[in-house]
Amino acid sequence: MTDLVIIGGGPAGMSAAIAAYKSGLRDILILERDSALGGILQQCIHNGFGLHKFGEELTGPEYAWKYERQIHELKIPYKLNTMVLDVSDDKVITATNTEEGIFQIKAKAIILAMGCRERPRGALNIAGSRPAGIYSAGTAQKYVNIKGYMPGKEVVILGSGDIGLIMARRMTLEGANVKAVCEIMPYSGGLPRNIRQCLDDFNIPLKLSHTVTQVHGKERVEGVTISQVDEKRNVIAGTEEYIPCDTLLLSVGLIPENELTKTAGIDLDRVTGGAYTDQNRQTSVEGIFACGNVLHVHDLVDYVSEEAEIAGKSAAEYIQNGASKDVSIKINTDGKIRYTVPQLVTQKKDVSVFFRVGNVYDNVVLKVKNSASEVVYSKKMLKAVPATMESVTIKAQALEGTDELFFELEENK
Repeated sequence: MTDLVIIGGGPAGMSAAIAAYKSGLRDILILERDSALGGILQQCIHNGFGLHKFGEELTGPEYAWKYERQIHELKIPYKLNTMVLDVSDDKVITATNTEEGIFQIKAKAIILAMGCRERPRGALNIAGSRPAGIYSAGTAQKYVNIKGYMPGKEVVILGSGDIGLIMARRMTLEGANVKAVCEIMPYSGGLPRNIRQCLDDFNIPLKLSHTVTQVHGKERVEGVTISQVDEKRNVIAGTEEYIPCDTLLLSVGLIPENELTKTAGIDLDRVTGGAYTDQNRQTSVEGIFACGNVLHVHDLVDYVSEEAEIAGKSAAEYIQNGASKDVSIKINTDGKIRYTVPQLVTQKKDVSVFFRVGNVYDNVVLKVKNSASEVVYSKKMLKAVPATMESVTIKAQALEGTDELFFELEENK
């Protein structure tokens, strides 16, 4: 029996472990499938990490090392090269590695911190054959930053998420010619600072409301045809443009890595793809918590760490004192706000709610109403964009006498 098992040794898993340790827990074990702690940050050699959390600008490996060093100093045990195969609803973990074979661990509490993965090309149904030269942006990043390989020289990128924007700059710095970044939506999916620093500073064109409609080449990519799309994302005939290239990078979204979450019978949010949680990041299965990108995809790793601290402290409190639930307040949204995390409030205390909007909105007011349609919180927002996660803190007194909180955006008149 192990008190707390954390699945995933990236920034979320390490931060949760440290928070649990500082909350008095000592019997902690991290399981990581890679050969080192740090997760995806090991290949993110660009800077921009840590400004919120540490007040300094760090690269991905530097940010990860701040947590890994604490793991070593606190002597928190971990197993590397260990793949978790199954998590049951009674908190039994089945895992495997080369030293121990297949083994099981019974835990008092579990924190899911498996991160996310890239949406594959197969989900996009791009017409064409299967030539070499098509990569997900994250795969290309690993080739360039970890293995020292260049995927190609003449590049088109589909999707303007942060990884795609960062790889546009990275490929350019390594001597490639990035001809265009195409985005099917009428707005970019990346942070404004990445658009400025990764595209504008290098004169790389961003083609909004465009997508790849044909991939040319048999053995190797020879070019792509891009087309403009309308507001319903249907291709507009006659807008085709051929761009010769030898490489197509796909940056078309991230998906929480939730296969283990499903095997444990945990309820998932249909919008985020992650677990349905309360403000303590406890899932629908008592004693199993979730944090980081396995819960919902974050724009900044600093917020991953902050959320993981909530999960770590809450898991420690659960092990030490048992479950605590005195209310059940569901959080709903109006559609303009795509989702919130958490989705449920179970304790009468101040709660921080993170949310994302589904479109670009200028000069709006966020209103939070209770079940009697009374406004318990409001906030003016000059601009709200899907790429940026927002957060508000709802005070405990606003939770009195309600079984629902409703988040909505209204035009600021």
